[in-house]
Amino acid sequence: MTILSVIRLKGQADRRLRAGHQWIYSNEVNTDATPLKQFSAGDQVVVEAANGKPLGIAMINPNTLICGRLISRDLKSPMDKSLVVHRLKIALSLRDSVYAAPYYRLVFGDSDGLSGLVVDRFADILVVQISTAGMERIKEEIITALQEVVKPSAILMKNDGKMRDVEGLASYVEEAFGTVPEVVYLQENEVLFEAPVWDGQKTGWFYDHRENRKTLQTFSPGKRVLDVFSYVGGWGVQAASAGASDVTFIDASEKALGHVESNLTMNQYEGNANLMQGDAFESMQSLIDDKQRFDVVVIDPPAFITRRKDTKAGESAYYRANQLAMRLVAKGGTLVTASCSMHLKEEKLHEIVRSNSRSLERFSQLIYRGTQAPDHPVHASIEETEYLKALFYRIHNNMGL
Repeated sequence: MTILSVIRLKGQADRRLRAGHQWIYSNEVNTDATPLKQFSAGDQVVVEAANGKPLGIAMINPNTLICGRLISRDLKSPMDKSLVVHRLKIALSLRDSVYAAPYYRLVFGDSDGLSGLVVDRFADILVVQISTAGMERIKEEIITALQEVVKPSAILMKNDGKMRDVEGLASYVEEAFGTVPEVVYLQENEVLFEAPVWDGQKTGWFYDHRENRKTLQTFSPGKRVLDVFSYVGGWGVQAASAGASDVTFIDASEKALGHVESNLTMNQYEGNANLMQGDAFESMQSLIDDKQRFDVVVIDPPAFITRRKDTKAGESAYYRANQLAMRLVAKGGTLVTASCSMHLKEEKLHEIVRSNSRSLERFSQLIYRGTQAPDHPVHASIEETEYLKALFYRIHNNMGL
């Protein structure tokens, strides 16, 4: 067995790891005893507490704020193909116990014991994203392990995320195995979709809102629906398939709206569909100016707060977006507001809606709280893995309350 180098933590810096967390920050390392600069990005090391007691094995990147990610508390089990296979099997057993069809997020990073790795499954095609130097180092072992456990027909490496820049990794999108078409097909809540895995957002699809979109279906029959930041229509197409009479989609990308059109056709939608390309804020204002109102308004923007220092500007963007959205909700209609920003807590999103209700003199009732689907499990000791919010409100005119 390879003898691993050691990093030693400062006094009390092991508290979070002992509580179950897996991240190590660079200012927690005793760099006098174990200088970080001696390591290369992606090395695996033994982590020791200040008293020299081993805590486990971590993948290291000396150039990042989160310089270490604990991947095993067993010193005999470094991250290799064997351990990846073991954890993939555990991850697969969860998804197979929840979903009848093979369309889901197979691996959700830290929550599945594979920090820095995301794998989305589209039947027999896998789309893989690696965001850390440690996982990049064992990329071939990951590909081999996926072939062994899942037996896919093709694997696409969609390694173009922002975190790779932070980790000092190059961006690339390439086939690792087999042939991956430009679009793949999936089924969610009995609705069919095509997803642009090569050049779409993230892996091409967002499975995390699956349960929230299922809830949306119950509010949609016979209703006029607006889907803002629609991407390929994950929300709006499901509303259409549930019987919405009229669905309007807003997105900045002409290509994304082309996929919306294809997804509506694939589901044989016979209602009225309106595709609006442009800035979401400007498009919503245009609809307000035209005195348009909708029975259901869904607003699911990209993360406006990606770093803690972006909080103030991000909260302002959420406030403005929700104000415009609320102005478009008809009397007695439903507002669905979502956020994938981990730094925006649910209570803050609720406060934003509450504040807009008062300023617009609307009466709002919170009727449903949604979170991420079971294929995006929350690690009980890592609060950062709980990020998704979806709040459903009944919106009335001022009731004098």
